[in-house]
Amino acid sequence: MATMADEKMAGENSPIDDDSHRAKEPSCRKGFCSVRHGLALILHLCNFSIYTQQMNLSIAITAMVNHTEASSQPNSSTEQTSMDSLGSWNETLKEAKALAPVYDWNPEIQGVLLSSLNYGSFLAPIPTGYVAGIFGAKYVVGVGLFVSSVLTLFFPLAADVGVALLIVFRVIQGIAQVMVLTGQYSIWVRWAPPLERSQLTTIAGSGSMLGTFIVLLVGGLLCQTMGWPYIFYIFGGIGCACCLLWFPLVYNDPGSHPFISTSEKRFIVCSLAQQDCSPGWSLPIKAMIKSLPLWAIVVSYFCEYWLFNTIMAYTPTYISSVLQASPKDSGILSALPFIVGCICIVLGGLLADFLLSRKILRLITIRKVFTATGVFFSSMFLVPLPWVRSSQGATMAFLVLSAASSSFCESGALVNFLDIAPRYAGFLKGLLQIFAHIAGAISPTIAGVFISQDSNAEFGWRNVFLVAAAIDIVGLIFYLIFAQAEVQDWAKEQALTHF
Repeated sequence: MATMADEKMAGENSPIDDDSHRAKEPSCRKGFCSVRHGLALILHLCNFSIYTQQMNLSIAITAMVNHTEASSQPNSSTEQTSMDSLGSWNETLKEAKALAPVYDWNPEIQGVLLSSLNYGSFLAPIPTGYVAGIFGAKYVVGVGLFVSSVLTLFFPLAADVGVALLIVFRVIQGIAQVMVLTGQYSIWVRWAPPLERSQLTTIAGSGSMLGTFIVLLVGGLLCQTMGWPYIFYIFGGIGCACCLLWFPLVYNDPGSHPFISTSEKRFIVCSLAQQDCSPGWSLPIKAMIKSLPLWAIVVSYFCEYWLFNTIMAYTPTYISSVLQASPKDSGILSALPFIVGCICIVLGGLLADFLLSRKILRLITIRKVFTATGVFFSSMFLVPLPWVRSSQGATMAFLVLSAASSSFCESGALVNFLDIAPRYAGFLKGLLQIFAHIAGAISPTIAGVFISQDSNAEFGWRNVFLVAAAIDIVGLIFYLIFAQAEVQDWAKEQALTHF
């Protein structure tokens, strides 16, 4: 590629022009009007679309089926409230079902439909990350977003054809979404200067929180007022619109981008000149297995996503069952922690890069401090929830504070793999996604067992939060002991240990 020659020339000239380069750096870094920040915003929209498409069936399915069994509340003091909420919910379902067809899907079929999105997710991340690292992320991410969005548009038609086709669509869509969520990190290896890595990745990643917030906020309203097919048409259409931005505006590296300024291109190339970003076909698997800094990130991913998936899966249930909120209020309250988390993710990234650029803290210190802050405070705000369940204000305050705290992990352990092995970023992100999916498969199931074993659910919820907090703290301790931020020997070009 022509960009390799440009990068080589820039790397050779950077020591000579070091003083002039430093003089030019501030002008390149001022504000957010740059191609790299525009790329972060486009990825923000892509992540927004993917997360709305992940959750839309979970919301629409209550209007798609012709029977919904509500769990009874054994507490006699709340029996009247439960009946009122049930009546309101039934009225909402009747209105929604009058606008669109309904299907005779029993709870078992509904469970298969909801979980089928993950059937291919366990196999896709590693090959997706590997291919994105070798060939570039532009087409891997773009194709994944396009396929997922088009399938979303055809969900209502697939539902009319039959459950089998809908399951096939969900499996393919799950693989396509993994292509987006995993492949995008290969872009930052060539686009993100080390001093801006946290802010760029968090701006892009915050789209997931915003997508969750929006779909929880408006999904039920769309089903009720326009009919459940429109939740697929609207969010599928948004994804297709993102594809129209992605393919013409996104390039794998600054050197091949036709619209980037010379000063920004020089700034990015010079900032990455000391970093080996060129991927190789061979992978140092043995060295990776023996690498404690890599295991620190893997363990941290598993433990942090255990808590995150528990909150994602059970926040609406907790608010609805424990706070006795109406369906409308439940959606709004469930969405609140995610919009706060979206804002705090971006603020955390800006703060991390500020501390690094001003040399206030070393990179490894930043990663550990942000991880410790996110894990410790998010866990501590969850544990007291069963004891403040009588107060809706206190419960929501703790949930919001927990979401705000956990967002700091995005600038800590969750981005640390870019520091220790940038040339294998795509492959490592795929590997880490596997452990995140494993945590996502186990944690909601364990939480459901705890809740079902307790007749009044008070001790069940307490056990759910205590176990999630304990696992997260264990992962934090392991990370604080073994984590590093320097490029590892096995991730350098001269590494000879392969498959």
